[in-house]
Amino acid sequence: MSVIDDWAERHIQEALNKGELKNLKGEGQPLLLDDDSQVPPELRAGYRILKNSGYLSPELQYRKDALTLVDMLKGLAHDDPNYQPLSKQLSLLELKLKQANINTDFLHGEYEAHIRQRFKPE
Repeated sequence: MSVIDDWAERHIQEALNKGELKNLKGEGQPLLLDDDSQVPPELRAGYRILKNSGYLSPELQYRKDALTLVDMLKGLAHDDPNYQPLSKQLSLLELKLKQANINTDFLHGEYEAHIRQRFKPE
């Protein structure tokens, strides 16, 4: 253990002994940890702090924005004046996601179609 780990463990133990950590939300329940396996180990703490503060990494923000655009485009006709600009914006976000080595199949519904086909009742 590092010095920081020892220090943190000591402070946690002191708080437990004083009863300062009783009756907290979720006490006695398993922790729901995010999957951060795709984030390099040296960046995980920073990413978690940013996420807990309401900020997303650029890649996750691109993904979120792209999904929003897909939903918007589903509600528009192809001849709608807003369709083309939104479609171009989606293409740019898809390019940024691909550059970040993030699979963009989720934008095209291909995965959903494969699942529906696989579980289609006979």
